Amino acid sequence: MSSVTSKVALISGASRGLGRSMALHLAARGVDIIGTYQSNRDAADALVSDVAALGRRVVMLPLDVSRIDGFASFARAVHDALHATFERTSFDYLVNNAGAGAYALAAETTEEQFDAMIAVHLKAPFFLTQRLLPYIADGGRILNVSTGLTRFTTPGYAAYAAAKGGVEVLTRYFAREMGERRITANTIAPGAIETDFGGGVVRDNADVNTYIAHTIPLGRVGLPDDVGAAVASILSDDMRWMNGVRVEVSGGQNL
Repeated sequence: MSSVTSKVALISGASRGLGRSMALHLAARGVDIIGTYQSNRDAADALVSDVAALGRRVVMLPLDVSRIDGFASFARAVHDALHATFERTSFDYLVNNAGAGAYALAAETTEEQFDAMIAVHLKAPFFLTQRLLPYIADGGRILNVSTGLTRFTTPGYAAYAAAKGGVEVLTRYFAREMGERRITANTIAPGAIETDFGGGVVRDNADVNTYIAHTIPLGRVGLPDDVGAAVASILSDDMRWMNGVRVEVSGGQNL
């Protein structure tokens, strides 16, 4: 493989769920991977093996996106990985994917829960992108992960959806301010997907799964590969003129 022509994607939260699927779909298209994981080293190692089996280079780095004080050391680790593994000084795609859910009705949401959602889903993409900008190649791409819940509502997710709504506004500002470097910024907004997110309720609770499937014209809940494939497409050169856009990948949920 050529270190000159291979693209490199950095995906936060790549060890499981949607991030894992994104990494595998990108690797299948010839993209090398820098991924992050919070604490599950076994899951990170499993992704390394799977990406390597596709013939791509991969490095997994620990990162807690709720701790902004760790972003400087993470950026140094990215710098070192680029040199040591990819023989480069920059990467091409940044996917701000890492996140966590919090279920609570608006009337019952605590300040601690609200602050956690803002820290992980809005503050982290802002300051992680800021920290990594020197390492994003000119002409690169930023993709922020939002949610279908910014368009339709499900009681219990007000704080989460509000933070993601901020991400969508932030993305448009990224697109405008980074245009001089030809870096595009877009948002992907998944609908309900069968993952371990939120305790795996959509995946593991048959009643919830069936209820949500009835709100989707295509008749089923989404799968991680539905989103992973979409991310690979959005980051491809075919979508090079798309900028500042929100793309919902929900099967038409709650139309």
